[in-house]
Order: sequence, then structure tokens, then C-alpha cells
Amino acid sequence: MTGITLNIQSKHYRSDSTVIGQLSGTIAEGKITAIIGPSGCGKSTLLNMIAGLETANKGEISFSNTRSETPKIGYIFQTPRLMPWLTTKENLELIGGKGNPTIRETLASMGILDKLDDYPSQLSGGIQRRVSIARAFVYQPDLLLLDEPFTSLDAPTADQLREQLIALWQRQQSTMVFVTHDLHEALSLADEIWFLSRSPATCIHKLFVSQPPARLLAAEHRQTINELTANLLEAHPDILRGKAGQ
Repeated sequence: MTGITLNIQSKHYRSDSTVIGQLSGTIAEGKITAIIGPSGCGKSTLLNMIAGLETANKGEISFSNTRSETPKIGYIFQTPRLMPWLTTKENLELIGGKGNPTIRETLASMGILDKLDDYPSQLSGGIQRRVSIARAFVYQPDLLLLDEPFTSLDAPTADQLREQLIALWQRQQSTMVFVTHDLHEALSLADEIWFLSRSPATCIHKLFVSQPPARLLAAEHRQTINELTANLLEAHPDILRGKAGQ
């Protein structure tokens, strides 16, 4: 497991265009943290910085309790990004290695073992997403990053994938950070939610959620989610627009 310490002073692509301002805090190891903010505020940029794909112009990001200096990072993107010339099995072997027994186990747990020898073009969008999630867990990452992986899916498929995601996460307990624009999704999955302002992004509010082991995904928790949403928006009516307070 990996903890993350953010001490970002600024991130910009041009000297006159700062994407992320002062953003600091600690993401707890072995927990699930959601990042919510207005469109274009820099959520995906922050995720890429945590992944090491981009760097801060001022400041740094550090990790704790890793097995090496750099943690093993899995990244699930908005699109599956499968290699079209490889089968499902081969796409997972590319990350997990040939003969890795966890490949079949992970695909079976997601109900898609029968797609082992299919190519991406033979798979529906929902199945491709399952394969991309399985690929990330086969890697057995210390840190798992997700950039709105359920966007564009119909609600029943997205709900099922969230449940499968949590089932896999419970087996590995990687630190998970995910970007979403869906408050209900964040409340259903996350132990902590970071709310970002408009660009240049700063963290304007953090919300801790008391989660049961299986998370607040089941229909029986819908009332709890609604109450959490109502309480949050009563205290911070413009929080989803990037503004804290009344």
C-alpha cells in the first residue's frame, strides 16, 4: 500500500495559464479517495501528476510505504485503451506476464473468462471496460488511479462495474484515487472526497465518509447517500461549481 503527500504550489502549461494552484494534503494508504471538481479544473492533470506523467512547476508529490522508491501504479482511463491486435488474455499478459494465474482468476471474478481469446473489436463497450479493470488489478499495483472509468456507460452496467471494482479492490487493498463528476458515485465508493475549485484548482473542502466493507453501493444505502448529498449541498450549495461555503 502507498500513501501520497501532495505539496503542489503550481502547475501551468503556459506562464499565463495556471491549471493547479496551491494544493496540499495527504491521501491515506489503503483507502479510496475521490476527486471532484468543475469541468476543466485540472482533475485529470492532478491524476497524471500523481502517476508521474506530468510534474508540478513548483512543489512536489511524494509517496510513503512503497516497496521501492516509486510505487507500482495502475491507471484505468476513461477509455479502455486495449491493444486491438491482442486478445483479452494477451492484453493482460502484456502487464501481468505470461502464465500468470491471476489472469484467469481475475477474469473469472468479473464474469468474462469466456472472453479470454476474443479481440477488443469482438467485445462490447462494457466488456472492454471490464477487461481494462482486470488488467489493472493483474498488475497488483500499490496505487490505482481511475479517471472517470464508468463515464458513457448505462446506469446498470456502471453499477455492476463499481461492485466488481470494489470486490477486486478488497482482495488487494491498493490505495485508490479516482476522478469523477458524479457526487453519488463518490459518496458510494470513497472514504474521503476532495472537492476542487475552478482552475487554478485548490482543494476547497474535504469530506470523510464512513464506509461499510462493501461500500454504500447497494440499493439499501440509497437513503444514506441522499442524506449525505442533502447535508453537503445545504452547507455548501455551490460546492460542485467549485465554490465552498454559503
